[in-house]
Formats: sequence, C-alpha cells, structure tokens
Amino acid sequence: MLVKEIMTGSPRTVSPETGLLEVVSLMCLYRYSGLPVLSDGKMVGFIAEKDVLHKLFPTLEDMIADGLGSVDFEGMMGKYRDVVNLRVKDLMTANVITVSPHDHILKAASTMVRNRFRRIPVSDGGDLVGMLSLGDVHKALFQSNVAAGMSGR
Repeated sequence: MLVKEIMTGSPRTVSPETGLLEVVSLMCLYRYSGLPVLSDGKMVGFIAEKDVLHKLFPTLEDMIADGLGSVDFEGMMGKYRDVVNLRVKDLMTANVITVSPHDHILKAASTMVRNRFRRIPVSDGGDLVGMLSLGDVHKALFQSNVAAGMSGR
C-alpha cells in the first residue's frame, strides 16, 4: 500500500510571514500538530507545536545557573504572548523531512518513528501534495488486516 492511497490531500499551509497568533489559533482550533510552510508554491519549512512551545522552556544555561527547582515556570508561561507576536519564519524548521506519495506506508511510518514525528509532509518533486500521519498508517493497517478479516466471517 502506498502513501498516496491514504494521505490527506490539499493540507492547510502557512507562509513564512504568517503571524504565529494565526498559526497557534489553527493548531488549537483544528488540532493541527504542525503545518507546512510554503513560499511561492514551494515548501520552505514546517512549523510545529513543539517549535512554539520550545520558546517557553528554560535554556540549558538557565537550568545550569539556577537549577531546575528555581526556574520560574509560571513566569515563563507569560512569555507565550511574546512568542505569538513572532512570525512563522522565526521558529519554523527549514530543512524539512518528507516522504514520497510513491513510498510504501511502512517505509513512511519508519521515517516518522525514527524522527519522532506524528505527521509528515508528502512531497512529489519538491511540491507538497499531502500530509500523512501515524494515525493514517495505523487505520490503513487495521482496515486491510483486521477489519477485512472480520467482514469475511
């Protein structure tokens, strides 16, 4: 079974200039864990929830200097307002790992698991053609192995 058979086509995208307030609103309202970033129709990055939240975490220097017990986590939550005033280009990952629509779904899943991704962009010749999630792969495996066997009873 190939990625193109189970991927979600026409995924929601953002541009490098999109404000993070819009992005985090989409993430929270529609439960997107990440969005491809397109510029002039080409994928130039990926912005994920972890990119946004990472800006709130204490730095290694903070933890070494102050110790983890003295880090003001409540105060750090207030930095969220500063983070959402940034642009996608300020936090996105530029070197995006993608899979091909012609890859086997288990090859794509192994790429996701190896890189600790829950979803991955599907690219064909540099063009974004869809998104694939681990849930998509799991559902396809279930339907082709378990559900298909149950309907034959």
